[in-house]
Order: sequence, then C-alpha cells, then structure tokens
Amino acid sequence: MSPLSYRPAWWVPGAHAQTLWGKLVRRPRPVFTRVERWETPDDDFLEIHRLDAARGLTGSRAARTPRVVILHGLEGTVRSHYAQGLLGEMRRRGWGADLVIWRSCGSEPNRARRFYHSGETIDLALVIDRVTREFPDDPLALVGVSLGGNVLLKYLGERGREVPRQLVAAVAISVPFDLARGSAYINRGFSKIYQKYFMDSLKRKTHEKVTRYPDLIARDRIDTLTTLQEFDDAMTAPIHGFADAQAYYADSSAIRYIQRIQVNTLLLNAVDDPFLPPDVLDEVRRIAAGNRCLSVEFPEKGGHAGFVSGWNPFSPVYFLERRTGEFLATRFAAGSESR
Repeated sequence: MSPLSYRPAWWVPGAHAQTLWGKLVRRPRPVFTRVERWETPDDDFLEIHRLDAARGLTGSRAARTPRVVILHGLEGTVRSHYAQGLLGEMRRRGWGADLVIWRSCGSEPNRARRFYHSGETIDLALVIDRVTREFPDDPLALVGVSLGGNVLLKYLGERGREVPRQLVAAVAISVPFDLARGSAYINRGFSKIYQKYFMDSLKRKTHEKVTRYPDLIARDRIDTLTTLQEFDDAMTAPIHGFADAQAYYADSSAIRYIQRIQVNTLLLNAVDDPFLPPDVLDEVRRIAAGNRCLSVEFPEKGGHAGFVSGWNPFSPVYFLERRTGEFLATRFAAGSESR
C-alpha cells in the first residue's frame, strides 16, 4: 500500500498560514486522558496524560495493543493542536498513548532548578522504561513534534540498537535538526513573531523560577532577553551544564545523531518551515540516504507542524496525524521484525 500523499489546502496558503492555522483556527475535539504525575530521581516530576487502549467486549485489554509515547514541542501543552490531533488519531485506531508534558509545561511549575531542553533524553528514557515495564507485551512507538522530535531522534541515535525490544517505530515531525541554524533563522522576518511568542512564555516562567531560585539570573536581566539564542545563552545552557548556547546547540542537535538510529523512523518536515532554513533538510537527506532505517518525507509546503490539506474548507484533513497513524500501523503490523 502506497503512503498517503500530501497536498496543501488551497485555502491555507503559504508557510505562515499553515503554521498558524492550528493555533488560531483549529478547534480539535478534546481527547479524555488520565493525568498522572511521575516522580523523577532528582526530586522533580513529569506530568503524563494517558489514553487507555480500546477494550474488547469482555472488558479486558486485548493482547499486544499498540501504545504510542507522544512528545510535544517548545512551550507546548496538552492543549496544543497537534497533541490533541495525535491523541485523537490514536483513539480512532484504538491504541493506547502517553503524552509526556515536559518539566514546567504542565499544570504547575516544576520543582527543580532546571527546565527542559531540546537535548534532554533522560526524562524520555525514564518514560520509555516505565511504559515498557507496564506493557511488556505491547508494541511501542514514539512520536515527537518540533523540539519533541529533536529529543526523540537524539534518544534513538544515542541508544542505537540498545532500545527496548517493544520499540518498533518512530515519527519525528517538523524537527529543528540544527539548533544553531534554526535559532538564527527564527530571528528574521515574520518568523520573529513566533520567537516573541516563545520568549514571552519562557520569560514568564523564568520570573516564576527565580522566585524559588534567586541565584539563577538577575530579574532585571530577564526582560532584556529578546531572542531564543540570548535565552539559551543566559538560561538553558548554564542551568543544564553547557558552557554557552553554542555548546548546547552543538551537543543537542538531532542532525548529529540520526545516522546511528536503528529503529524504523519517519522524518516529516516541510521545506518551507519558517523555523528552519531549507539547506538543513538537504543535509538531512544526504545523511538519511545512508541509513535504511530512516524514511524521509520533505514536501515543499506545510509550514511548521501544519500540513493542513483537503479541498473543502469546512472539512479539513490534518495530514500530520493521518500520516503518523498510517506509518505506525504499517510498522505495528510488521511487528518486531521491522526493527
């Protein structure tokens, strides 16, 4: 069966319209989840929104029901349009899912000095280990969007073949493969609008964090930060053990790790993504050509986590989650041999 093909909606023209549609226009049907708080070894916690797999007529969980761990992007939440869309796709297929809410992005601030960042794979490893213990016989997949996709790819590249046997597939969407080039690209033209949105949220959280940890950064300096690179240099890098933003970017960018991935993984990015220069995707294509585990789909249009399609404006088709579901269904059907 050939994969779904993407045709951008004529009524959502251009990269920015595609990028903003989900936040400004789309109102996905909420998916009911159970919320759990998982303690971490450093006396902090992760918030996990859990979708139960479909149950059979007897009420017992069917054997080998697929489960998907979902990772959101920078300053995302459970309400993010793509998170709800992906949860809806999992529910439609009867699969279980666990949406990981990064530290500081949940219903209340996290306790530790640290936040989360694009290269933080320890928390993801904790989640995967726990999910595979709870569901030892069920096939597992990972889906990450934007920052979450970068974390996913870095985790897979770091682990190589040393991943749980249940993990058979992954999908990484709108990934900022090169953090240095991405942070520079978002600081130009209309893309500065997105940067301001992220910065407003990050600075608000930093003010809250400084109330508990006043030595992190001087309050009067917080509001002088205007770009993501400035924020990463002043906050992300030092509190997570990096010398500066460039060291953080160099260590955490997914492009360094994808050649070592040993799990069947779909890379879905749009060439016109306003968060990333197109030449980065050219480099990713070249690397992926040498790794048979990577499937590359880089359509010319789609924006950032957009991919709105369909001919009828009153009945949009959200390709992002449809293609994710289709790719994972194929891998789940193939089982562990697809590794």
